[in-house]
Amino acid sequence: MSVADETLIDSEKPELGVVQIRAGFHSGPILANVVGSRAPKYTLFGDTVNTSSRMESTSLPGQIQYSDRAACVLREQAPEISLNS
Repeated sequence: MSVADETLIDSEKPELGVVQIRAGFHSGPILANVVGSRAPKYTLFGDTVNTSSRMESTSLPGQIQYSDRAACVLREQAPEISLNS
């Protein structure tokens, strides 16, 4: 996230500012498949994807918003990462 704070949107137009990233993080089951025949895309489906999307859209720039479920998984798998409430 800190790299985005230093990355210009357009190097020829610095007045446009820097990239602002926001992210949503949730953990749970998903379904993945290739959709389409003319322009196939690998796509993820499910409530987990929808929850992550809603969390991203309501997050502040430069922040990662995570669900309680994701925080539990992260604490179990990577206890060295500190989570801010």
